Amino acid sequence: MSEAKRLLTIGLVTDVHYADAFPRANRYYQESLTKLEEAACVLREEKVDIAVELGDLIDTRRKPDLVREREYLKRINMVFTAMAPERHYVFGNHCVTTLKKQEFLTIVGQKKSYYSLKRKGVHLIFLDACFRSDGVAYGEGAFEWTDTEIPAAQREWLKTTLKKASSPVVVFVHQRLDTPPGNHYTIKSAPEVRQILEQSKKVSVVFMGHSHHNAQIIINGIPYLTLAAMVEGSGPENSGYSALRVFDDGSFELEGFRKHSQHPAHGKRLQPTLTPEAL
Repeated sequence: MSEAKRLLTIGLVTDVHYADAFPRANRYYQESLTKLEEAACVLREEKVDIAVELGDLIDTRRKPDLVREREYLKRINMVFTAMAPERHYVFGNHCVTTLKKQEFLTIVGQKKSYYSLKRKGVHLIFLDACFRSDGVAYGEGAFEWTDTEIPAAQREWLKTTLKKASSPVVVFVHQRLDTPPGNHYTIKSAPEVRQILEQSKKVSVVFMGHSHHNAQIIINGIPYLTLAAMVEGSGPENSGYSALRVFDDGSFELEGFRKHSQHPAHGKRLQPTLTPEAL
């Protein structure tokens, strides 16, 4: 692996939950603005090619206010856009507690909620699990956050996309694909989605947020990495952000900063290994 060529560097943040609101339940909403400013400065120095926000960029007040919510999103997005010349946004449940999906996308300048693209030889797949189990998209709070799904049509799209892709592939989604069925954080069709990823034999790593803590679970050779939330805890030491470096042999390195430096994958070179059991 020492001779592998680095292809792409990606800046990662998740669960920023910015709002001009007082702290509650160890979530320091207002501080996320300065935490993200630090992350943008450091990750620019790391020369990240693109930046990915893994969901819940904003939060909502106890009394939802559409005008204020739009302002929160515009304000925090100005900071995020300084991180890299190209940015991508994954939907989290808090992104659409007050807003509609299309309104969020319009404000941040993104066309779709799930899609794929290729950058410097790396295929990036962005999934949207902000759907109810009946297939209805989240929006304006008309959902329960524990009812999260990647509908059948999106799973078919994922299967087709992976067939056309060349490895390495990196997947991004807000909700968890690696936790047990019935867990509040788990996507309902997680076993089916994992099987699609495994059968492709192309996926290097899957990144998630949502549960606010660092975690690493390897299932049938694919590492599923969950990153700690930026909003949890007061002070810059309780922030978290990462630089992901992807190599041409499918391996990757995660350099974490602040709380992400405590991630099990931090500072390691990981190589996915799909096993026969995955097929």
